Amino acid sequence: MKSMVILGSTGSIGTQALDVARLRNFTVRALTSNSNIDLLEEQIREFKPEIAAVADESRAAELRTKVADTSTRVLGGEEGICAAAQLNADKVLNSIVGIAGLKPTLAAIEAGNDIALANKETLVAGGELVTSRAKEKGVSILPVDSEHSAIFQSLQGSPGKKSVKRLILTASGGPFFGRTRADLEDVTVEQALKHPNWSMGAKITIDSATMMNKGLELIEAAWLFDMPADKIDILVHRQSVVHSLVEYVDNSVIAQLGVPDMRVPIQYALTYPERYESPAKQLRLEEWKTLTFEQPDYDTFSCINLCRQAITKGGVYPAAANGANEAANKLFREGKIKFLDIADAVSGVLDSTEFLPCDSLENILLADSRAREKVHEMFGC
Repeated sequence: MKSMVILGSTGSIGTQALDVARLRNFTVRALTSNSNIDLLEEQIREFKPEIAAVADESRAAELRTKVADTSTRVLGGEEGICAAAQLNADKVLNSIVGIAGLKPTLAAIEAGNDIALANKETLVAGGELVTSRAKEKGVSILPVDSEHSAIFQSLQGSPGKKSVKRLILTASGGPFFGRTRADLEDVTVEQALKHPNWSMGAKITIDSATMMNKGLELIEAAWLFDMPADKIDILVHRQSVVHSLVEYVDNSVIAQLGVPDMRVPIQYALTYPERYESPAKQLRLEEWKTLTFEQPDYDTFSCINLCRQAITKGGVYPAAANGANEAANKLFREGKIKFLDIADAVSGVLDSTEFLPCDSLENILLADSRAREKVHEMFGC
């Protein structure tokens, strides 16, 4: 029986990971949440983890009282989350949203735990540091994002990096595909949260609307697969059936297809290299009839190339871009800035960032902090 830790168990990825745990009868050693203690209490009573951790320490105290009749030990704050990540387990699934997932990833690596990674910001902000630490510890990082899982699966049996011509990430295009910048001037938060294909958290759904998510995924792919940014392309594929592709030097293209259901890549990351039946619906291509592919509109959705620029510059530039996006995304969701201001925030931060190597947690967090301060300064809030 496999054992696992789920960081961010009350979010979209975390709850779907627990669907897989039920199906596969996994032992869940620890669960964590930012603040949703009501759902976390339900999960504790069902899965009986040794540890439950809540980032919000006051909510952790409340949860401690609620589950006092169980054997689960409740921890609070960042230290509690990292302690959960360091429990001995077959896999630590990190689905924490944002750069808050970076320290727990490093903690899991330090403990020698293999990681199923859904927290893309871990590699976006700290790719050099994280991959070097994982290599030192002999830790595997397995992708959970559907696009990176698709590339990982399409690389199985590859003779090596020299045989790969390019990686092709697919994008749904989000709710605003086909719109111009003028069309997006006054879009609302509610409109931006209406994703056509996937059910995700609010921050990630806004990232999909700006297509910043695809820029972040480009950076993540560069680190996961040790591939330069100029060998990673993006195609808009509205149906979200072809999850990504690998083109080889002989012009053969291998892709991974499936219905849009995150439980497939979650399960593969948790059970790799084995495959098992999943709760996802079977893909029947005759029901889809048409699959389409188009180039992104890089002028309207400028976040993609801003991320390409950041990874090309190297150092802490990706961390700065990520920090700017997290801050601006939150301000937009709070109604304090406009939709198009998000890309302007990332651009402004990249222009003002000075190079620092991405070889220490201190440099990464400094770049992140400065980026957030710059965004608030830009918009006066």
